[in-house]
Order: sequence, then structure tokens, then C-alpha cells
Amino acid sequence: MGHWGYFVVGRSERPLADSEALAGVAGLVSRTAAPGGWQIWECPGTETGIGSMSALARETGAPALFGYVMDSACVAVEAAVPSGEAWSTCLARQAMARRLGGGDGGLGVDDYFLEPADAAERAVAWAAEAGHEVTAGELSEVLEAEPEAPVTEAGELAENLFFTFLDRLGVVPL
Repeated sequence: MGHWGYFVVGRSERPLADSEALAGVAGLVSRTAAPGGWQIWECPGTETGIGSMSALARETGAPALFGYVMDSACVAVEAAVPSGEAWSTCLARQAMARRLGGGDGGLGVDDYFLEPADAAERAVAWAAEAGHEVTAGELSEVLEAEPEAPVTEAGELAENLFFTFLDRLGVVPL
């Protein structure tokens, strides 16, 4: 079984776990800090909701995002800026589509998440608000990537795509 859980990314002078937006989220553990006050916190498991990235962005005055990793196969991403504008996409779309099922009239991956090109444009604006200049092309590469299948210890896990995405956003260098 692969990894399940949230990675919360934000910028603040104080620990993100102490924010009102994340109050009540049990099990938050500091994963890493990066230049410019960026922090990554992890909340492992499948039982906990993480709250609103819009609320965290407003509270910290900086862009925020989370990645919810599902069995190391795919990642749901929600991002927001302090103005409240939020968007969501996913990494490893094929795996996410399989997880969601869809078909037979059910909702599919395109019903829940922005397509890679649209997500890349939103991510460029998110990064600009964070003070980073990035291109849609370098973000699209990650948004369109799929982990090697089957995922093995030697294969690329979906959480690695998430950290590559953070690197391309200019937030946390690999």
C-alpha cells in the first residue's frame, strides 16, 4: 500500500500548524522549510480533512496549496491566493481517472479538476503572487506526467510529482 495523506504548503513567519485555518487538524508534522519562509507540513492518513487553502492564504497573506496523495498513485491539488481565488487540479490524471471511476454517466476527472493547460496558467499566476516567475510549459510537463506503472519502490511515486511541481513553482527546490 502506498502513501495516503496531505502535504500543506504555505509561507508564514510562524508555524502553519499554529494557524487558525488549520486549527483542529490533528497529526500535522513539519516536513521541511524552504527559503523565503515557505513551509511544508504533512498530515498522514485518509481520515482527516485539511480545511480551506483560501482561508490559509488569507490568514498568512501568501499563496497556499495542498496536495492530497492517494495511495502514492495520484494527487489532488488545491491552491489559493490571499484574494480568495482558488483552483484545483490533479497530478497523475490517468490514475486519478481510474480512482474516480467516471464512465456510465458518472463524474470523471475533467468534472473535478482543471485540465493541465488551464491548471498551468493558474499555477503561473499563483507563482507570480508568490514572487516567482515560472512558465506554463514547465508546469504542464508535471501536470501531464504519469508515475511509472506499476508503482514500485524503484518507480516514480505520485508524491514525487507533487514535489517536482513545488520545485517548478519556485517554492521548494528539489
